Amino acid sequence: MFLVGLYLAAIVAANLSVALFGPASTIINAFLFIGLDITTRDALHERWQGRKLWLNMGLLVLVGSILSYIMYREAAQVALASFVAFALSGIVDTVVYHLMRRYPRFVKVNGSNVASAAIDSVTFPTIAFGMFIPWVVAGQFLAKVLGGYVWSLLLIRKRERA
Repeated sequence: MFLVGLYLAAIVAANLSVALFGPASTIINAFLFIGLDITTRDALHERWQGRKLWLNMGLLVLVGSILSYIMYREAAQVALASFVAFALSGIVDTVVYHLMRRYPRFVKVNGSNVASAAIDSVTFPTIAFGMFIPWVVAGQFLAKVLGGYVWSLLLIRKRERA
């Protein structure tokens, strides 16, 4: 349950920050919050294996977007962009993570993070700001991959200690 709360808090914080501060905030958010989310999603993937994986992941994405909208109604476009981007990147992340199931956890997490970061980095800002902004897409991608790497080190280390 902790990971679900962490995921939702990060997604809402990222969405509200983008709604309030615009495109420049997306790169910082990508490192801090979205890197955490894409890494947390992999940990939840392992816990939710089986029939309810897709349902649980879909509900998680939907709830994050709804919470963002409820907390700041002016964030409607950002919440929609977040929902679409996380839905698409979540599908890619889950498929890649599953295809890499024979690899060590660290490789699976970061391999799937690269794939989902690419999808999310193009989709989110294009929908949120109504146009393709190359420097935002490139900055987000790099920040998400690096942030996901750092968060994977922290979460995997925490898991090994537990």
